[in-house]
Amino acid sequence: MKTKPQVWIKLRFLFSVSSSFFNPIPTIPISKTRAWPPVAAISTITALINGTLDENLVEEAKDDDPPINSADVFRKWGCSDSEIDKIFMRRSSLRRADPDLIQSKLNVLRLLGLTSSDIVKIINFRSTILTRRINRCSDDRIKFFLELFGSRELLHKAIVRNPSLLIFDLDSKIKRVVELYEGIGVPRQDFIVMVLSRPTVLSRTSFTDEKLEYIRRTGVSEKSKMYKYVVVLIGISRLETIQEKVGNLEKFGFSEDEVLGLFGRSPLVLTLSTDKVQRNMTYVLGTMKLPAIVVLDRPFLLFANLEAVLKPRYLLAGKIEEMGLAPQIKGPKLLTALRMKEDRFLRTFVACHPESISKELMEYYRNIKGLKRLAVASKKNSHQGFAF
Repeated sequence: MKTKPQVWIKLRFLFSVSSSFFNPIPTIPISKTRAWPPVAAISTITALINGTLDENLVEEAKDDDPPINSADVFRKWGCSDSEIDKIFMRRSSLRRADPDLIQSKLNVLRLLGLTSSDIVKIINFRSTILTRRINRCSDDRIKFFLELFGSRELLHKAIVRNPSLLIFDLDSKIKRVVELYEGIGVPRQDFIVMVLSRPTVLSRTSFTDEKLEYIRRTGVSEKSKMYKYVVVLIGISRLETIQEKVGNLEKFGFSEDEVLGLFGRSPLVLTLSTDKVQRNMTYVLGTMKLPAIVVLDRPFLLFANLEAVLKPRYLLAGKIEEMGLAPQIKGPKLLTALRMKEDRFLRTFVACHPESISKELMEYYRNIKGLKRLAVASKKNSHQGFAF
């Protein structure tokens, strides 16, 4: 079937119409401009943070000397060549990034009090921070943070600890979590302490009926100093993780109420891995022959390093008893010895003997501490980023 000539004429007419028919806005060549925040915006943020306008920062924003590349931006910002290499090694895409865009983000960080060493630390642990839109930090966000933390120093510390504060949604994430903890009974001042120590509070907090029941069963009152730790650690933990750690301790003869009571007296037990708790509990009960209830009264037995503290000190106690020396590490004194600092322990139970005996005990103690757990030497830590 052949196409009629009239159809070709109509199609040609349609494609020959000027583009201005469809796009009434004329195409005007736009010269390349900086993506820096406007001077007025910088003045506003500076006034919010410092209370007064910082003319030096405003003049820096007016500087018309454009950076050549991203490395030049970091160099002008105060980073050394080694620090720049570290930044590019951690985030290679920054090497090809738009220098004007990088400069605009660094300007915001400078106004918030961050230095070159701070930005290197942040990129090393949170490499994507300069690929996010932190240069769109609003005045409302800065005002809220200053009211929340109460001082520029605390705000600076919080941002270094958790730069995601600059990109989390203000209303649905940050304000919601603050109101959530205040509703549970954690004062804002205590909440600030927990945000600085546990940066994942803002990103991982969730409360369900089961979690609230766990908090109630710990027996910790809202007036207790431990309350904020219990609430935050349960709030940022997954329900399955809490149940797993409770069940792990139940294997050693504890009831669920005893375990939750232990969490109330020593909330940081929730931060221990199930593997560490199993190894310590197995050694305390199986080798040291201590009753399980001792752990409820002395939770430090779960925190102590098995290879560096529990095992060598217990074996040294047996060596001292075998040699018939005094003082011996037995009974309640054993628990005291396990809690001592290293220098005090050696001074009390090793250096107190004659030089020849002291050298023999010290050599025995060092040999025991030199023994590593099976395959621990080949263990590789591939984790990159913040420890949390």
